[in-house]
Amino acid sequence: MPPLHNPIGFGATDFIALEVALLLVLLLLTHSRLGGYARRLADHPIWSMLLLALLPVALRLAMLAQSPVPTPGGSDDFAHLLVADTLRHFRLANSPHAMHRFFETIFVLQEPVYASIFPIGQGIALAIGRTILGTPWAGVVLSVAALCALCYWMLRAWTTPGWALVGGLLAVIEFGPLRYWMNTYWGGAVSAVAGCLVFGSLPRLRARYRTRDALLLGLGIGIQLLTRPFECVLLSAAVLMFLLPSDWRKLARIAAFASLAIAPAAGLTLLQNKQITGSWTTLPYMLSRYQYGVPTTFTFQPVPAPHRELTATQQLDYEAQSKVHSQGSFFTRLRDHMQFYRFFFLAPLYLVLPFFLPALREWRYARVAATLLIFSLGTNFYPYFYPHYIAAATCLFVLVSVVGLERLSRINAEAAHLIVLVCMAQFLFWYGFHLFANTNAATAVLDYETWDFVNHGDPQGRLAVRDQLARAPGKQLVFVRYWPQHSFGEWIQNAANIDKSAIVWALDRGAADNENLLRYYPDRKPWVLEPDARPPRLAPYVVEPPPPPVQKERPSPEMNGIQLLPVP
Repeated sequence: MPPLHNPIGFGATDFIALEVALLLVLLLLTHSRLGGYARRLADHPIWSMLLLALLPVALRLAMLAQSPVPTPGGSDDFAHLLVADTLRHFRLANSPHAMHRFFETIFVLQEPVYASIFPIGQGIALAIGRTILGTPWAGVVLSVAALCALCYWMLRAWTTPGWALVGGLLAVIEFGPLRYWMNTYWGGAVSAVAGCLVFGSLPRLRARYRTRDALLLGLGIGIQLLTRPFECVLLSAAVLMFLLPSDWRKLARIAAFASLAIAPAAGLTLLQNKQITGSWTTLPYMLSRYQYGVPTTFTFQPVPAPHRELTATQQLDYEAQSKVHSQGSFFTRLRDHMQFYRFFFLAPLYLVLPFFLPALREWRYARVAATLLIFSLGTNFYPYFYPHYIAAATCLFVLVSVVGLERLSRINAEAAHLIVLVCMAQFLFWYGFHLFANTNAATAVLDYETWDFVNHGDPQGRLAVRDQLARAPGKQLVFVRYWPQHSFGEWIQNAANIDKSAIVWALDRGAADNENLLRYYPDRKPWVLEPDARPPRLAPYVVEPPPPPVQKERPSPEMNGIQLLPVP
């Protein structure tokens, strides 16, 4: 890297080394005092959980000046927000729109009803945030806060209070203000909360039966069912593995009370299926796969074929998913997915993973490793992979790190403490750059960051378009006109009640077809948006005048000597 323009000739890597060293020295100087406070705090579960819940919220809110509330930027965001908006209207699906051809978009059904294809778990969190605090992003933030607090609660069933608090702090660092779980609307934290409830209840139930823990176990499974139905099957398999062998009477009581907690989630899932697809057992995902060919199937199934006309953007998505479906063998995908596990481990924590291996001689930790293997192999049957697919196992990844640190501390306590301090220094280093993201140093360094995702600026131009529309009086109708070279990036983003929305986003289908929508919305100001321009270009829609009638040439009265009658 070339040096920056400064008197000492430092480049980005020099500043990285200097700042990490400075942070590490400061942490070491305050280590003894911080350690004493932490040990006293860890013995008070309520205060510890409250602190761990507030910490990621406070850290992210402090960044709002440079990194404001995330702007929805893709099909996944739009589809989850549609779920939330639909729920806020106290329904699971919306009536099909008479002009639905203009509103075709990825991951949204238009017939037999207008609805997102996603489960409602993440949408519930977004709807709660919108209802309580006026923005769906508040639901994202609250779900991350719950994850960090419950991660500590889960770890208290596996290790000492002090190490549980360390694990909670690692959760704040790894899944808090700098990760996409907090900076998009896709989700991840809701499923991770489900995993904390499940894997925090299981060791407590094995030690001593309590009805409360059985209900929490069922609640966790229910949340996972509402969030990621396929991975709920994997989670349920892990639960059975943990509980067996067990006294059948105890197992029956656990199953009975857990089923009571699962029942509302199962009922909501069945009702959503019925209202959207017309079948109690057909998921919206499955209907979308039949109609549009996406999402694609498991790798042991054939590539689905669409059964309706696709827009150009939908065709691109279908072709991309079909291509990924046929790439690589099972073991090739397993190898390629390994890079995504870095999301769950900060780089210094890789040093403690070998110290977890001796713990496998204990059955409870062997079950942890088996659960991680179940999730890894089970999700490998799907061609795509993102960390939120296995979010339910998040607390187990933290447990592996904590157990490794704990075992290392028995050999050399200073080494374990130093690794924790390096993790804190790494987080504070990158957090500092995001906190002052408009500086030249941040601009030079942030491109070399790994796995963090924070919104800076407006790279897609969505905010500028939104602000321009907000300044226009009345209601708006935006025709989205993609250029021939358009690849990915969806802009059709309508609410649950399209006709009552301030802005309606419609696909540009040509002047003749657009005229029908203009007549449908005579009270809206029409615009045309070209998102493939740089920056995206928004301009008033100009209705093209109809072409003048073609004048037929009158034939001559005489042609080749033949007398013709005049044309009337």
